[in-house]
Amino acid sequence: MAGKPVRPVNAIDQTRRMLSLVTYLRERPGARVEDVARAFGITEDELVSDLDVLPMCGTSFRGGDLLDIDTDGERIWWHNPAALGAEAAEPLRLAADEATALLVAARAVATLPGLREGDRQALLRATAKVEAAAGEAAGASSRLSVTFESEGGVFADVDRAISERRRLWIRYYSPARDEVTEREIDPIRLVSVGHTYVEAWCRRSEARRTFRLDRVAEIKILDEPSAPPEIELRDLSQALVQPAAEDPEVVVEVGPGGRWVAEYYPHDSADELPDGGLRITLRTPDPASLRRLALRLGRDGRIVAPSELADSARRAAREALAAYETAYEVGYDAAYGTGQGTGRGAADAGDAGAGVPAGADPAGGPHDRQEQGL
Repeated sequence: MAGKPVRPVNAIDQTRRMLSLVTYLRERPGARVEDVARAFGITEDELVSDLDVLPMCGTSFRGGDLLDIDTDGERIWWHNPAALGAEAAEPLRLAADEATALLVAARAVATLPGLREGDRQALLRATAKVEAAAGEAAGASSRLSVTFESEGGVFADVDRAISERRRLWIRYYSPARDEVTEREIDPIRLVSVGHTYVEAWCRRSEARRTFRLDRVAEIKILDEPSAPPEIELRDLSQALVQPAAEDPEVVVEVGPGGRWVAEYYPHDSADELPDGGLRITLRTPDPASLRRLALRLGRDGRIVAPSELADSARRAAREALAAYETAYEVGYDAAYGTGQGTGRGAADAGDAGAGVPAGADPAGGPHDRQEQGL
């Protein structure tokens, strides 16, 4: 099964699978990797990924209490199955601060919209047991509360849609185009790379897209079933944006002050220039989305190719400068009443070399285009 498309699962499904995996392996010493993967309906790569996590689990963080599980690629060996035996169990004792943190977090999670009722009731029962066991130590938790930001509600709806395999309707803000669009998506999985994103099949673009949850202005779970095509899940551990080989090529030249582009954006090549800058070749499914990069770079860089994108970036820069100049003159006249606003600040804000405003701000990095040219 290695290399085949993976059935989308969320974090809750994966946790349940790993709990079952512990029981399964304990009863089958030396189980074959391919047999276990087949039994759980997952790929061998997924199974090995789970096995990499299990050694960090146990009844405590003391060495002997962690699960000592490994594989040689063919068989799976559990060297200390007694770590979960009844003889190894010890009463769990929580300090006052631990009990408070646990109870506050549990109550906050129980209020999340979209949480499945069965999960909510199970969480409330567990919370009641912790309260009873903590005794007086639980008192402080009743005086504290946590309110999740709006992203929490979006997360819950996405997680529910993935679990129930239902389509989503969203209103989404795309910073690359500075616009809000409506679209229907078939969610595949939730991922966290700095921010939380949903990877989905977008029915508007008929392609895989990644949406940042805190840019979802509105969300609805539809009755229509989610049916994304079978696609191989990408490894997002290195970068969220992973251009394809068939994506259009863009060439950007940056000065010493723009070298950060090579660190933030995946690229095919970065050649040194005599002035200490770089000539960077990169790919993107939507070259127009890089206009914003040109505006960020200002005098520290320019788009070289394709020529139509370079022209578009220059037009965008001229429009921005014109708007800035108008605002400057209006402000000058309002302050001094002379009607002689010069727009000098606007002239100083750009550079003829790149034809774009100065003042690069690399803070956003590649995540500002995580929609991959939506």
